[in-house]
Order: sequence, then C-alpha cells, then structure tokens
Amino acid sequence: MVRLINVKNEKYVTKVLNGILKIQEKCTIIKNINEPPEDPCLYAIWHKHHFCVYGLPRRKEGKVNVMISTSLDGRIISYCVRNLGLKTISGSAERKGAVSGSMQVLEALKNGESAAIMVDGPHGPQYKVKNGIIKLAKLSQVPIIPVTWYSPQFNFVELPSWDKMTSPLLYTRLVNVYGDPIYIPSDIEQEDFQVYKDKIANALFDLDKKAPAIYQEVKHEIPWKLNLDQNYQRFN
Repeated sequence: MVRLINVKNEKYVTKVLNGILKIQEKCTIIKNINEPPEDPCLYAIWHKHHFCVYGLPRRKEGKVNVMISTSLDGRIISYCVRNLGLKTISGSAERKGAVSGSMQVLEALKNGESAAIMVDGPHGPQYKVKNGIIKLAKLSQVPIIPVTWYSPQFNFVELPSWDKMTSPLLYTRLVNVYGDPIYIPSDIEQEDFQVYKDKIANALFDLDKKAPAIYQEVKHEIPWKLNLDQNYQRFN
C-alpha cells in the first residue's frame, strides 16, 4: 500500500498541517476545570485526546513539553506543535529512543517544567497504559495528572485513525478536565506497576464519563468570542 505521507512530500504536508492548525487556533476556546496546583507534573492523556495539550496551563510560557516519536509523522507533528508554543521531546518512554527521551523529560521536570505523555501511544493498543509514565513519575517524584477534553458540538469530531483522534473543526468551545494527582512511590517494584497503570486508566475513563456533565455546568461561562481572561486557553 502506498504511504500517503513520505519523505518526498514531508515539507508540503508540514506546511499544510501547520496552516490548518494556525487557522484552528483562532477558533478554539478551552476552559480548564480543576486545574492542578502541582507544578511541575506529568500529564497523562489518552492518545485519542492528544490535542488537548493546547489547553494545558503554562503552555504559552514555554513550560510544557510533549514527547513525540522520532518517526516521519513525529517530525511533522513536532514542527507544528512547536509553532503553537509547546516544547517537544523526540523519543519514547518505551521503544526506540526511550533512554534519550526519558532523560530529556526528567531534565525538564527538574527545571520546573511539565511534560505531557500519551500513555497508550504512539502505536497502541488503545486504552492500555504503558510503563513509561510510571517510570518517569517514580524517578522524578512529581505527580501524574490525568487529563481529558470534551465538547458536545457537532464539529468536535472523531477522526478515522487507529486512536479515533478527537479534534475541533472551526469555532469550538471545549473543556479540559483534570483529575486528582496520582503519586508513584519511589520504591515501587516492576511487578507493582500494573496497580498504578490501572489507577491511571480508571481515572481517565472516569474523566471521560464525567466530562459531558461538567461541560453543561460551565458552558454559560465559556464565551462565544475571544476572552482574554486567563481562565481560557486558546491554541495560540
């Protein structure tokens, strides 16, 4: 099967995707709910909702790092993400580039910055938390903060990708919902990782279940036009 994205059209695809995101950033308003006081922290996100990183606190200050794979797709995404004010770390907490990527995350956390980890990515299986975020939280002793996002608008769509990625299209009002912090003991053994992986997964499922009701509670507080109040995060 012919791959639609390849090294020959990488620059073109990058420019197109970057242009789309720059347009979308002007049309998206995100209200943070239960924003965590912990800083730095590790944000735990399903790969399906990875675009919710654009609403994370301190993004505009350059204090949020996103781990992205070293693949061709990853290079394209990294370029676009950096243009939206996020820092990127090339590598993985599990596969190729694990050591380098993990060390960069730990250094960022040490410097007071946060990091977002797609806990079931980049290749799945979907909704299965991997070991990487547990290892990072154990070594850094910063809390894990589960995050999801939601909007009932018809133009908050689910794309036909392996992860069923969610994305706003044109003007969209959303909520980023944060869960309670999860702390990993510094003396945890490998055989006990599954307990905390299940805890993270259950927290994310719980946020997804509660998000629609939370949105209804606060929807009248979300402006229909740009509001410069710091409680609202735009993509830009």
